[in-house]
Amino acid sequence: MGENPAKNHYAQLNQGEENEMEIFGYKTQGCRKALCIAGYFLSCGALLLLFYWKPEWDVWANCIRCSLEEADVVLLRTTDEFRIYSRKTVTWISVSALIQSRLNYPATAVEDSIFSKAIMKPSLQVKSIQVQRIRYVWNIYAKQFQKVGALEDHHTCSAIHAKFGSGLTCNEWNVRKVICGPNTIDVPVIPIWKLLIKEVLNPFYVFQLFSVCLWFAEDYMEYATAIIIMSLLSIFLTVYDLRQQSVKLHRLVESHNNIMVTVCRNKEGDSCFQELESHHLVPGDMLVLKEGKTLLPCDAILISGQCIVNESMLTGESIPVTKTHLPQADNFKPWRMHCAEDYKKHVLFCGTEVIQTKADDTGVVKAVVLRTGFNTAKGDLMRSILYPKPMNFKLYRDALRFLMCLIAFAAIGMIYTVCVFALNGEEAGEVVKKSLDVITIAVPPALPAALTTGIIYTQRRLKKKGIFCISPQRINMCGQLNLICFDKTGTLTEDGLDLWGLLPCERNCFQDIHSFPADHSLPWGPVFRAMAVCHSLIVWEGKIQGDPLDVKMFEATNWVIDDSSGHQIEGQGSTHATVVRPGPKASSAPVEGVAILHQFPFSSALQRMSVIAQEIGGEQQVFTKGAPEMVAMLCRAETVPLNFESKLLLYTAQGFRVIGLACKSLQAGKQSTDLTREEVESDLTFLGLLIMENRLKRETKPVLEELSAARIRSVMVTGDNIQTAVTVAKNAGMISPTNRVILVEANKIPGSFSASITWKPLEKNKPEDYRGLDDSPPTTERRIGLALASGQYHFAMSGKSYQIVAQHFRHLLPKLLLNGTVFARMSPGQKSSLVEEFQKLDYFVGMCGDGANDCGALKVAHAGISLSEQEASVASPFTSRTPSIACVPELIREGRAALVTSFCMFKYMALYSTIQYLGVLLLYWQLNAFGNYQFLFQDLAITTVIGVTMSFTGAYPKLVPYRPPSQLISPPLLLSVVLNILFSLSMQVFGFVVVQEQPWYSKTDIHSACLSVNNHVENSSSISSLGLRGMRDGAHGQTDNGYKSYENTTVWLLSTINCLIVALVFSKGRPFRQPIYTNYVFILVLIGQLGVCLFLVFADIDDLYSKMDLVCTPTTWRISMVIMLAVTLAASFLVEEAVIENRPLWLLLKKTFRYHSKSHYKRLQRVLEQDSAWPPLNETFFSDSVAISVEGSMGGHSNPTFDSNEDTL
Repeated sequence: MGENPAKNHYAQLNQGEENEMEIFGYKTQGCRKALCIAGYFLSCGALLLLFYWKPEWDVWANCIRCSLEEADVVLLRTTDEFRIYSRKTVTWISVSALIQSRLNYPATAVEDSIFSKAIMKPSLQVKSIQVQRIRYVWNIYAKQFQKVGALEDHHTCSAIHAKFGSGLTCNEWNVRKVICGPNTIDVPVIPIWKLLIKEVLNPFYVFQLFSVCLWFAEDYMEYATAIIIMSLLSIFLTVYDLRQQSVKLHRLVESHNNIMVTVCRNKEGDSCFQELESHHLVPGDMLVLKEGKTLLPCDAILISGQCIVNESMLTGESIPVTKTHLPQADNFKPWRMHCAEDYKKHVLFCGTEVIQTKADDTGVVKAVVLRTGFNTAKGDLMRSILYPKPMNFKLYRDALRFLMCLIAFAAIGMIYTVCVFALNGEEAGEVVKKSLDVITIAVPPALPAALTTGIIYTQRRLKKKGIFCISPQRINMCGQLNLICFDKTGTLTEDGLDLWGLLPCERNCFQDIHSFPADHSLPWGPVFRAMAVCHSLIVWEGKIQGDPLDVKMFEATNWVIDDSSGHQIEGQGSTHATVVRPGPKASSAPVEGVAILHQFPFSSALQRMSVIAQEIGGEQQVFTKGAPEMVAMLCRAETVPLNFESKLLLYTAQGFRVIGLACKSLQAGKQSTDLTREEVESDLTFLGLLIMENRLKRETKPVLEELSAARIRSVMVTGDNIQTAVTVAKNAGMISPTNRVILVEANKIPGSFSASITWKPLEKNKPEDYRGLDDSPPTTERRIGLALASGQYHFAMSGKSYQIVAQHFRHLLPKLLLNGTVFARMSPGQKSSLVEEFQKLDYFVGMCGDGANDCGALKVAHAGISLSEQEASVASPFTSRTPSIACVPELIREGRAALVTSFCMFKYMALYSTIQYLGVLLLYWQLNAFGNYQFLFQDLAITTVIGVTMSFTGAYPKLVPYRPPSQLISPPLLLSVVLNILFSLSMQVFGFVVVQEQPWYSKTDIHSACLSVNNHVENSSSISSLGLRGMRDGAHGQTDNGYKSYENTTVWLLSTINCLIVALVFSKGRPFRQPIYTNYVFILVLIGQLGVCLFLVFADIDDLYSKMDLVCTPTTWRISMVIMLAVTLAASFLVEEAVIENRPLWLLLKKTFRYHSKSHYKRLQRVLEQDSAWPPLNETFFSDSVAISVEGSMGGHSNPTFDSNEDTL
């Protein structure tokens, strides 16, 4: 039954967000509910179990459709490809007790607030639902469910100051508290009984329970007990693991769930301070931040003063961040739009630590509570762990199809069984048991457990190598990775920067370069002052802390920070200013010190930071530093050297990180706090370039070479300058020296809705790249042409260009991504979006980064590998203990080995169950079957042991230039399974038929072949009596001897050793796993099992034979069986090696039948190879259509409440 969105019955929840859902309204109907309850009892709970697995069926059966307004039950459906349903009950929150004395409350409260729009009159109740820990209330006027627990986005800067600046009244606070719920990120430790029930109700365990009940009914006690023990062990291990994760998450958040905070209350126009526990906070509350360290229990907007915060929980970098107060801008733009991408500079995030507060003239540091509970940045991080995005991997889809095929296979067997036994007049109960038994034989109950063991072993191997995994299902995905995105700073290059040189500028000319470390110190002047004050450093725990770039720059001056409180600065009143003074090693300076009066923190959107500073006893000056191109634009043109661009190119092309410096003097008498950023950062004087060196990590180049040799694409995604990024890519080996780099620049055309895009070849700056004077332009052009024709070119683009291409040139984006290698100046949202765009081209994308600026991309990628062990990286599926990209090939190797192991396991399990199934059906023809111990030996001694040990084989150390297949339903794999089934069928049928043709064969006398045995008469009675106690007494008539027959002995021995043959043949070694002989345990197990089987073939021990339901056969027949097995082994091995594993043969077949990969990127490659006009060099295209709005998609799957921007200076 599907959903047809009807009027008011359907709506969308969280439209445009990562957790977007469709919501449908339903009303419970009494008679339907009664019928369902009757159904639960009549089906012995089976219907209830079905509804547990399928909540949508539960709602459709119990309820009728209605509008969302009338609904008492809602059905939610995710909008992704999985379309997962969930059921939620609507609850009512009563606020009548709070506002009965003031019925006019909604009118006096903030009119445009969701709180006033949600209260229904006259009942004074609020209708709500809770989805993924977030509460939504019904907005009476908008007729939709809306999120509560966050301040509305429409407030302007001035409105926030005016409405919330003096705090909420007690009445407003009470109502908000009841509607929003407590401000806690409560991750309770899930009780063990709940985890147990949830695990036991898994469809796989329910099927096992069905199998076990059937086996007990047939007295097949031993294997049933073994399966129960294995299942219980598996359940307890899973429950233990889930419990550990639950405890870990609980500990992660409990520290800041109950902190004492000071809030400001508005009592009849007067403000008063009140201490309360943080779980009582509501959006709109006014927090007062005291001096000293404070852990933040919510997200809040700073409205007065300044804070220094440690955001390592969110960014993974222990760099103190300066937060400034929200300006009192009097305009109609919502506060977030007014502050643009800089809004985070005013927001204090939950879970971060306030290290230092600096009050302004009001004397207190105040912040308005923005979000509470799971709506906060920390809450969002927790929700991403509690509700991970489901994965779509062909292997898992194919696994279900594979099981469906086995069930269909079993259904055929059931029909055959019913026909054979019913026609022979068997009792109805026995016929049912026999036919149900076929299902448990054809569908192996041990399959999921066997697949899980392979993943567990791989996880253990990764752990030994320092790689931790929180999402084991993704290990198989790592085997398919064919594109890896790398962050640059701290991932490919060293974390720290070294100061390499300073290129000062005077009177619009560059002076001689000053190298570091130098014998002589820097001379006093504007450049020196800029280096001493243009930073956001603080003294924390006796050490200078801050951005590594700022630290290196400041240390070069040999000055020190005097961070004692309250300095009296002329004309500024008393203010808490940071003062820098000459240190003991500093060269003489004509000043006592310089005070930093005001900071405009670094913004990745603006690519710069500024400070207003004042020499003690001197004038005020502005100092700015940032991306050189950006700083030069803010400077007066006459102060910028004419050769600025060529000098910048010279250093960035060598891989240096270059920072521009500028300054200007301020008019006397102006308060620094009254100036806007635009006023401060204009008409500057250019001071010069600061050149920093960012060295490659030692292991970067060999790892990238290894990936390149394995045909795995490497892409750089960084916040750094594009030239620096291209040079690092070249030095690291991402871009070969012979390959051409094409810069793609996209710009919006001012005053119109269109945009332009240009392709420019990046000029080579290194002297060795020029071929001398005789290399005429046509030759150069020809060389470029050759490089392009052979596909040896790489695109480089900035985040700005990427965004414009995504908006205006959507059709060109896939073509650009196909050869895009360097993406510079990328924001966190753009990183996530880029990963998703690569995935749309059917790439399997890995992302390797070291901070929360990569957090969104790490979550979205098929395999996100975090090199930071900070809390921010908790959402990343993989975390490496060693901060080096050497973990990437290691993970791919293990992923490939795990994927191949999964395929081997599938093939083996399919063959084992089919071999047993064919054997049983053959014997059913004679109303016979395998005996109790025969089943037990095959199921337990052979298959279970093989299933556990087959996965021990480790990964092959070399990455080959192709990947293992990603589909179970692929021609080689299907052919392998089908051919081996045919070999098994042929051998068993041949044995079954030929044994009946033997001269010694007798249908009635099972001892006719071994009449020479002396104690024949003696044993015959005991044997038949033992046989009669068999679990499945199917044989009848005068020779009622249980299962004993020549056919049974022949078929069972052939099928048992056949299981060993397929285990050996399917245990692949190279190229993805180590050779099979390195798996000593597995080899020893196989040898041991083969020894026991051959012993059973040739031994003639009556007690053993009677126990195993075997009969004595002549030695010649035993040798014949061994020959049959040897022929099967040879045929199976030959087919596997010469056909199935013959890669050149399959490539030839593909070529012959013109089979081409269906992957989007492969199809695009083929199209572009035929397109001589691509790439269009030195050409400009214009968009002729209105831009597509990609605001939602640009966010990718980044944390919506927090996007840390990498320092993109």
